[in-house]
Amino acid sequence: MLTRLGHTIVRRRWLVLILAVVATAAAGAFGGGVASHLSSGGFQDPSAASTKADSVLAAQFHTGAPNLVLLVTAQGGASVDSTNVKQAGVALTEQLSHEPAISQASSYWTLGEPAPLKSKDGTQALVLGLLKGNDDQVATEIKALAPKFQFADSVVAVRAGGQSQVYNQVSSQVQKDLKKAELYSFIPTILLLILIFASATAALLPVAIGALSVVGTLAVLRVITLLTHVSIFSLNLTTALGLGLAIDYSLFIVTRYREEMRGGLAPPDALVATLQTAGRTVLFSASTVAASMSALLVFPLYFLKSFAYAGIAVTILAAAGAVVVLPAILAALGTRIDKGSLRRATEPQAQTGHGFWHGLATTVMRRPVLMGGAVVVLLLVLGTPFLHVTFGQPDARVLPASATSRQVSDTITAQFGSEEASAVEIVAPTAPNPGAPGAAATIGAYAAQLSKIDGIGRVDAATGSYIGGRLVAPPNAASARFTAPGGKVGTWLSAVPTVQPQSPAGEAVVRAVRATPSPFPTLVGGSSAQLVDSEHALGAMLPWAAGIIALVTFCVLFLMTGSVVVPVKALVLNLLSLSATFGAMVWIFQEGHLAHLLHFTPTGTIDTTTPILMFCIAFGLSMDYEVFLLSRIKEEHDRSGDNVSSVALGLERTGRLVTAAALLLAVVFTAFATSDVTFIKLFGIGLTMAVLVDATLVRGILVPAFMRLAGDANWWAPGPLSRLYHRIGLSESEDGKMVAALPPSPVPAVKEVA
Repeated sequence: MLTRLGHTIVRRRWLVLILAVVATAAAGAFGGGVASHLSSGGFQDPSAASTKADSVLAAQFHTGAPNLVLLVTAQGGASVDSTNVKQAGVALTEQLSHEPAISQASSYWTLGEPAPLKSKDGTQALVLGLLKGNDDQVATEIKALAPKFQFADSVVAVRAGGQSQVYNQVSSQVQKDLKKAELYSFIPTILLLILIFASATAALLPVAIGALSVVGTLAVLRVITLLTHVSIFSLNLTTALGLGLAIDYSLFIVTRYREEMRGGLAPPDALVATLQTAGRTVLFSASTVAASMSALLVFPLYFLKSFAYAGIAVTILAAAGAVVVLPAILAALGTRIDKGSLRRATEPQAQTGHGFWHGLATTVMRRPVLMGGAVVVLLLVLGTPFLHVTFGQPDARVLPASATSRQVSDTITAQFGSEEASAVEIVAPTAPNPGAPGAAATIGAYAAQLSKIDGIGRVDAATGSYIGGRLVAPPNAASARFTAPGGKVGTWLSAVPTVQPQSPAGEAVVRAVRATPSPFPTLVGGSSAQLVDSEHALGAMLPWAAGIIALVTFCVLFLMTGSVVVPVKALVLNLLSLSATFGAMVWIFQEGHLAHLLHFTPTGTIDTTTPILMFCIAFGLSMDYEVFLLSRIKEEHDRSGDNVSSVALGLERTGRLVTAAALLLAVVFTAFATSDVTFIKLFGIGLTMAVLVDATLVRGILVPAFMRLAGDANWWAPGPLSRLYHRIGLSESEDGKMVAALPPSPVPAVKEVA
């Protein structure tokens, strides 16, 4: 297939290039505005009890947890109970309630001046609002609404916060940071490409393939938005992975093309030989990366699914560009690929047995236990902080201190006694209406019991407010919200926590509420409940995701190598390489080391989705490098039958390429570390560490050590699988042509490397 493709591209190169330009332009026109159709939510499990609780609140009670908070500060240090401030507060609440997007609004002044809505020093108070609609509708409305309610006059100063404004500002900041990252990484990437490709002309090739894959993925995401929600954060992966894979694949294709021409082949023949060898490797690599991305589809959160959509699309398009469009460009350039050369291209020759990577592999294989064991211990030690990971969900603290929603959140935490906007909602859709005979006593007793739970400051119900098991305030006008309209059945209660909602203490409150005996069926919602339910959903599906990655990776590597040992070795080594990344993630971002240097606020938790996301992306990239290395080792082993020399020569032929590709990808990911959003910063730093550790310690030391220890067993497979590989597997012959795999000839004894 690849042979026929190569000949076709050589003959029809101009047609291929014209079609590629037209398709890219059309994709850009269609998908260029995709950002305006993406969502900033997606962190909830649609089938979770907390999500159902929110739905019941909206449908049956026409209410919900406040997602807009206005922080009102009296000017000149005046009290919020002064006459003019009180009048301004009531007017502000009234103004908010008349906004079409607001379904309900209340405040310190309209709820009877409850103490939790007033700051400790009495100079600030809160106005709470509920924006109606789904995530996308709320995101649209808050953009227009927030500026109206951020002002200062002679009486009060008002700032907007709450969940809706946090998500709005995170979304806006991510888009700004994406443009900044692209700007910061552009010049270093171009300079490195010129140095690595040894030609200004060749350096532009991965940029072209990267543009094709990124623009094409934007069009794919735009189509998907017509069918379901897609997270705006998937744009970060689209840009980084699109350019990264384009660099990887282009570097491998161009290097092999030059190698074939130096071997005496004319440009058309060199191109066909390149597709037969490097093109095959690119397809195997893309299969493993896409498989890693596809594992994200098993999770119910559309935040993670969105990364799967983007990752699969950009991987397929990058591979297609590398084996179709790039060969067409090479066919058009011919020997002019080296035009604009700054230095002579000096890719190492496999037969010389010299070079840094050959020497490193030889040194490692002399003492595989000592050197390999030292690296294993190092990676495990670096990974130990992950044993103490604590999970949470993003809140206002992921934003810089200059963001208004962050300022509002910090003020509430420091100056107010409870988290009014983050209450735990206990919804009882089938409970008797509070006005029914005997219902009030039942509801009151249940509310009193809930108010005794550690971490709950107050419970509000249709029967009044409870603290420490006692009724402290009778029902008032605001209590009507806990009763279903029209005398229908159902009620709900609000438990206001005194602890940080996105924390282990907040999770403990939810578990205690759910464990408290209830006189009627209940659904527990709120931000803390969402965290508990998200952790459960992710934990339940994690084994399936890991199984998909392991199975597909094993199958792809088996079809490429005919071995069952090499795929298992690859899986184990990739997990080892990721251990250091996960450990650093906890040490830096959870525990707060380097927080001052990196300019972020540690929260004591790691976002629940981040380890899963980074595992799938980093594992896919690790397998990308693994396939590159194994393809050349297998090729040399098929030619010589010598395990030791094939490992050394394979590493010599790919070590520079893998390291160069990792360095370029690290530049792209490091640019994301400049983001002002904490979890995007974590994403950039974590993936930078992952690719650098994998391309150096793992590929340079652990792979040679493990393959030396395994010896000829590297290429072993049970009889049935061996026969299967001989029928359907593919290998490369000495002249570079792809042929059906044949039974290996007797392998000579492994020579000790001097």
